[in-house]
Amino acid sequence: MKKILFPALLSMMLLSACNSADNKSSGSSQSVYEPRNFVEIKHPDWSKNATIYEVNVRQFTPEGTFKAFEAHLPRIKAMGIDIIWLMPIHPIGVEKRKGTLGSEYSVKDYYGVNPEFGTKEDFKALVSKIHSMGMHVIVDWVANHSSWDNNLVKEHPEWYTKTPEGNFQPTPWYDWDDIIDFDYNQPALRKYMTEALVYWVKDFDIDGYRCDTAGFIPTDFWDNARAEMDAVKPVFMLAEWESRDLHKHAFDMTYSWTFFDKMTAVTKDKKSLGGVIEYMAHDVSTFPRDGYRMLFTDNHDMNSWNGNQFANFGGGLQASMVLCTVVNGMPLVYGGQEAGLDHSLKFFDKDLIQWKDHPFYNIYKTLFELKHTNEALWNGSYGGEMIRIFNDKPEQVISFSRSKGNNQVIPVVNYSDKPVTVKLNSKYQKGSYTDLFSKKTVVLKGDDVFTLEPWGYVILVR
Repeated sequence: MKKILFPALLSMMLLSACNSADNKSSGSSQSVYEPRNFVEIKHPDWSKNATIYEVNVRQFTPEGTFKAFEAHLPRIKAMGIDIIWLMPIHPIGVEKRKGTLGSEYSVKDYYGVNPEFGTKEDFKALVSKIHSMGMHVIVDWVANHSSWDNNLVKEHPEWYTKTPEGNFQPTPWYDWDDIIDFDYNQPALRKYMTEALVYWVKDFDIDGYRCDTAGFIPTDFWDNARAEMDAVKPVFMLAEWESRDLHKHAFDMTYSWTFFDKMTAVTKDKKSLGGVIEYMAHDVSTFPRDGYRMLFTDNHDMNSWNGNQFANFGGGLQASMVLCTVVNGMPLVYGGQEAGLDHSLKFFDKDLIQWKDHPFYNIYKTLFELKHTNEALWNGSYGGEMIRIFNDKPEQVISFSRSKGNNQVIPVVNYSDKPVTVKLNSKYQKGSYTDLFSKKTVVLKGDDVFTLEPWGYVILVR
């Protein structure tokens, strides 16, 4: 039989090769030379001009509950927020707990709700309330590890990585002593975790997830999990990671730690503006056009750095808030920033946010209204590409233009602690604009001159 089949098989292979060569020579395979979008997932339509807000339920109110947090929703909505990101809502492990309350990232039950926050019914009511106000909600998901006393430890010890001695271990190389590390080489673990992700989407109508340490977990797991969730409803996925590959099939948005680092290099470390300019150049040239990047001046991770928005940005904080809204990406507000939060919230103990009126609220409100109404600032390919406007003070001033349809935004930011008079090479941006904050009309004629205070900025809009 082998002597009969082998020549037939060889003949078929040769014929296939010839056909392939003929197709190439005839030009029928020209499609391989066509540019293709790297991002293959479809973003939820409502995310195209969205902003995002991180909620630490524990610290948000004296009660620290879902019900108490609901009272803040009208204020958050009025500020211009579209996506509410709730830090982990699940029961917290007790074994090897850190501090008095433990880390919300030490999950004891993936199908449960932290009783300190309320009940499942309370959570479902909160999701419904958020939706009724035209906002969306994503939940922090901790897939990389669990608490030591999660039931899975006893029921499925094979789902965890082990030390060379065969013992449970925290994620290797990290001091996360209150958690133990999952092993994603186990198909049954992947199935369990995917089904748990789908459960909250299907039964509680949440709109997606922020995924903790997403890059520690194989990308193919996320690719499949996204597909299974999308089969229930279109979801929005944010990865705590900074990597192109996660955007292809799994995540709508990743962190831009790099932009944060480049900004603080200027504001905190007094380094050159060149790093910020280089970031923007790479964003235009190397990042997938339809991938979203989350931009921020603060978030809960600052606890581990012993920093806060004022310590990291000083007098340049407002200019940095502006940049996080006008640069390509989605701006994040960490709960309390708009009230002038001046310290890192404790991570393992109660540390109540002090709510008060603060100028930052109205700055955010003005910026986010522009984000919503001006297509040039929309997310990914929905928005306009950043086009550099060269100026004669490149060591101090960032100036660029973004355009989409009939909309255009031109930020001119003195990202330095010294006053400056700067001339823009604005011959391609001639026309009449409105200054976003002063509401004055500004006419660009080419070679336009602006005088800016330290950390001052002008946002021209049309």
